Amino acid sequence: MIAQITARRLLAAFIGATAALAATHAVAAYPDKPIRLVVPFAPGGGTDTIARTLAAGMSTELGKQIIIDNKPGAGTILGTDAVAKSAPDGYNIVIATFAHAVNPSLVAKLPYPQDKAFAPITLIAKGPNVLVVRADSPYKTVKDIVDAARAKPGTLTYASQGNGTSAHLAGEMLTNLAKIQMTHVPYRGAGPAITDLIGGQVDMIFGTAAAVSPFVQGGKLRAIAVTSPQPSPSLKGIPTIAATVPGYAVESWYGLYAPAGTPPDVIQKLSAAAKKASRSPEFAKRIEQEGLEVTATDPAELDRYVKAEEVRWRKIVKENNIKPE
Repeated sequence: MIAQITARRLLAAFIGATAALAATHAVAAYPDKPIRLVVPFAPGGGTDTIARTLAAGMSTELGKQIIIDNKPGAGTILGTDAVAKSAPDGYNIVIATFAHAVNPSLVAKLPYPQDKAFAPITLIAKGPNVLVVRADSPYKTVKDIVDAARAKPGTLTYASQGNGTSAHLAGEMLTNLAKIQMTHVPYRGAGPAITDLIGGQVDMIFGTAAAVSPFVQGGKLRAIAVTSPQPSPSLKGIPTIAATVPGYAVESWYGLYAPAGTPPDVIQKLSAAAKKASRSPEFAKRIEQEGLEVTATDPAELDRYVKAEEVRWRKIVKENNIKPE
């Protein structure tokens, strides 16, 4: 009887050791199949292009293909939810943007617990939006706009690509801090918003650099200021809104997340690959068109940054009673 018990214990110990060895080998072998990078936007936009450029570099670093999976809808929630509910094995990741920090305060009930559903990988890059007006606009500075808005409250209009977007909330932050009133005009996309700005239907837009720069360079729009707290190295000579309205700061950003529970060493492999890919000449050339600056942070910095952004935007959303479309 004692011999049988001892044999069983030895067998159990052997099985446990074998399982542990197999698990260690599986992690060490990561990745051993393609990785899915979910882009919660339609193909062809700025986020999609940045994701594809980054994925190409990461594929080289990891030795496995990273496949782009576009899942637009519900203000990025559809694609983000798909990753939140996927297996935490490192084979499903998502590129997050400004909306990731705003959705918890904009949407009453998300389909995933924001603070528990994700493991941060890296903050890839961040940069400003650009306040632009028509080339023939009488407004040449932020002070001109603030003075005009105070003289005729609610008369000035600013466009955006939709409620809750960076262009919308950039305008709301200006009205809050400068204590002025302007009228928000939401559109379904940056294209039609800029078309109406050029056509004179609206007065301004706080657009992304990628969206407005071609029109600034073409002489149809005038850049007045950037929304970042410091001047942008890639948008030389353009002052900050904060120089006129202290405390003003709005940044577009891109980060990578995996599902919560993804093994730490897998996160580190993904983070290292993303950081190296984002520092490549190919990626630098691509984001220069977006007015972005590579940050390539450790996972903890992405977590800290986005949590601080959530706090800031919760206040703006609540004070202005902003609702999703």
